[in-house]
Amino acid sequence: MGQRVIVIGAGQWGKNLVRTFNELHALAAVAEFDKGLRESLSVNYPDIPLYEDYKEAIAKTESAGVVIATPAHTHYEVAVYALEAGKDVFVEKPITLSSHDANELIAIAERHQRILMVGHLLMYQPAIQKMKSLIDQGVIGALKSLHQERMKLGRVRSVENVLWSFGVHDIAVFLYLIGQPPRALSVSGQAILQLDIEDDVYLHLSFNNGISAHLHTSWLWPELRRRLVAVGDCGMLVYDEERQTVTLHRKGVRSDLSNWDDGCEVVFEGADQPLKLECAHFLECITERKQPISDGANGLEVIRILEEASKSLKGLNRDE
Repeated sequence: MGQRVIVIGAGQWGKNLVRTFNELHALAAVAEFDKGLRESLSVNYPDIPLYEDYKEAIAKTESAGVVIATPAHTHYEVAVYALEAGKDVFVEKPITLSSHDANELIAIAERHQRILMVGHLLMYQPAIQKMKSLIDQGVIGALKSLHQERMKLGRVRSVENVLWSFGVHDIAVFLYLIGQPPRALSVSGQAILQLDIEDDVYLHLSFNNGISAHLHTSWLWPELRRRLVAVGDCGMLVYDEERQTVTLHRKGVRSDLSNWDDGCEVVFEGADQPLKLECAHFLECITERKQPISDGANGLEVIRILEEASKSLKGLNRDE
């Protein structure tokens, strides 16, 4: 029998994790506080043990890992309990709501020699994996900049701003594709619908080697825009998230500032299920005792960026 996990939280997103780990024949039990959700689960998964209390589920279930899809403010508490119970942990994004707590989780995981993985789903999209491969191979030359748009007329939150809501996965992808944390950031945003909750945010990150990354997020936008552009000194890549294509543009500007254009081609097209790939990766990491692509360090750096951006948006500098 392969590795099995307990899923804690079977709500809006957790139900997808329950379904996916069950499809992978790796679902050992589910812990869900809501009675109505447990009743639905009992119908859909009659052979899977269900628990109201996650501590009881961990105590009574033989499993190698715990998957946490509870509300973000509970991630730290639940993850600490699971790690100290000797379980490998997959926690949905954001890893925690503060870099201090994320640091603590990383330290606890290291102390107990446990796997700590963060659910940054977009990193497991095959198109992103293809872009990473092409960038690392130097197909577009030296990477110079990344540009991400994530906008639509979306569900407006009343607590977190649009950067925290929409931008977490994109920041994680920036870090993955560039391979280093930023050395500086700047941010601007506008709160239109509610006081102090930005509906439209522009985030700019500066890295070593002259690389920059730019993210525009908005839930107050007339069109659905989900596109990532990578610009190199010998070409460009465009990931269209709606069409699930990566296009290589063999074009640029010469040293004499004249343009060159050798055409373009679609180098990737596909619609594999990133959630299944992500869940399978967690099981693989448990088995092989290897660091996940979206490990605790990646999750921590994302939170650091979000914290600094939030301080800047509120008119505070980093040292205050």
